[in-house]
Amino acid sequence: MCSLNNAIAQNSFTKLPKVELHLHLDCSLSFDCVKQLKPTITQEEYKESFIAPPKCTDLADYITRAIKGFELMQTKEQLRIVTLDLFKQLKEDNIVYAEFRFAPLQHTMNGLTASEVVAAVNAATEEGINKYGIEAGIILCTLRHYSEAQSLETAELVKQFKGTHVVGFDIAADEAGFPIKPHIKAFDFANQHKIPCTAHAGEARGAESVWETLNHFKPKRIGHGVRSVEDVNLLNYLKNKDIHLEVCPTSNVQTNVIDKIENHPVDKIYNHGVSMSINTDAKTISNVTLSSEYQLLNQQFKWDLAHFKKCNLEAIKHSFSSEATKKKITNLINASY
Repeated sequence: MCSLNNAIAQNSFTKLPKVELHLHLDCSLSFDCVKQLKPTITQEEYKESFIAPPKCTDLADYITRAIKGFELMQTKEQLRIVTLDLFKQLKEDNIVYAEFRFAPLQHTMNGLTASEVVAAVNAATEEGINKYGIEAGIILCTLRHYSEAQSLETAELVKQFKGTHVVGFDIAADEAGFPIKPHIKAFDFANQHKIPCTAHAGEARGAESVWETLNHFKPKRIGHGVRSVEDVNLLNYLKNKDIHLEVCPTSNVQTNVIDKIENHPVDKIYNHGVSMSINTDAKTISNVTLSSEYQLLNQQFKWDLAHFKKCNLEAIKHSFSSEATKKKITNLINASY
């Protein structure tokens, strides 16, 4: 089975249990979900507003498609509907453990407090876990363009909800457009309170961004990190320190980080021995599933079940879940591949 190098049907990947660590809640609204929240929307409008073209100008262009998503996530019931819709999509793709992320401060436009936002998503996550049998954790994001106070507020929310389904802290949005300085205090706070951290880096900027992020934020994982391949010393550092990269192939091509999929460094990173996983990033914006991402790598780089097993085992090992959950999912992956 592990030597299987021929094309594997996507439905075969769908049947396999999978772990996803890098997934944005507000970028993953299905058409049925949006139709429920905005009954007048048409398929054409949905495609235009929520799904990005195969090639965007850059990351900033790509994430403009997230705006329509969080605009529809401003009440407790809207947040519940979107969260449960994501669980339904995950179940259909046989995701057995997922960590999804969002920025709570983006959902306060209609009067909810940030704490109420997190409580609503946390309650919906509990509902989704019970309904669909998927283990899941929530990562709260600050954004690159946020102030020091906004970043600190977001980190404090993670501490406030410790012991719930909220499991970690992240920084997202336009890495190239904004400096890291306003966010150092928030990550210091998170690290002091033993809050697991990941951070977007090495996507819109090169290897120097990853170094900067590692030095100042000290995360256990890097969101994307694909441009780490530009510096062999960085790849060696990531490998030696067991820093996990959350790689999102289709998204990287769409955001113009990589010109075309055949030039994606995913294979080089894997072969260098750096811990990594495969993820969708933004299921709706990129119009992908994790199964379709696996099929893409199987076709493009001849990745077989051994590659995907390794990535899933690395994903659950580096997840922010409990030791009991890690053991349970590890056993399931080992038994299934």
